Amino acid sequence: MTLTPSHIIQYLYCPRFTFFEYVLAIPQYEEKNYKVMRGRELHDRKLEQNKEYLRKRIGAVDKHLDQYLTNDLIRGRIDEVLVLANGTLAPLDYKFAMYDNKIYETYRTQLYCYAWLIEENFGKEVRQGFLVYTRSQNKLVEIPITQEHKNEVKAAAADIFRIIDKNYYPKATKYKARCLNCTYRNICAQ
Repeated sequence: MTLTPSHIIQYLYCPRFTFFEYVLAIPQYEEKNYKVMRGRELHDRKLEQNKEYLRKRIGAVDKHLDQYLTNDLIRGRIDEVLVLANGTLAPLDYKFAMYDNKIYETYRTQLYCYAWLIEENFGKEVRQGFLVYTRSQNKLVEIPITQEHKNEVKAAAADIFRIIDKNYYPKATKYKARCLNCTYRNICAQ
């Protein structure tokens, strides 16, 4: 079994997601969420439109489109892996979202996971990633990526496997507001 960036995002949101979904095998039914499905549909279309302009703004000298990358712990499909003029690489991810002057931690975490995958598969350093907000006229936002960020997602992946392998029941998130709309709120002993 390998993880996806979504697993790591869920774990960082609340470690008990991992326990309920992968130890007790209680699914979340994400597929029924309209916004998720609509986002995936638009996401697929955006892969084919208006990208050369964005790449030129970034200063990319080459690109690898729609990359499915894996390592021993995680896997993911990256919209674009850009080769930058300084020899580093960068993930570019399209978001079916409006830009509201705030970068959500879930988006950052996804880019950190992609950076880890890119470095292991391409053997080149990743120092930044890019988000394109498709519902804000393809607003482009650059996100710095440090070694500390990559280490954080690696540690989360290791923790997830510890929960699964040892049937470990982790502490719930310390942010109780997150529990209000949680799929598992009725069975979680907070």
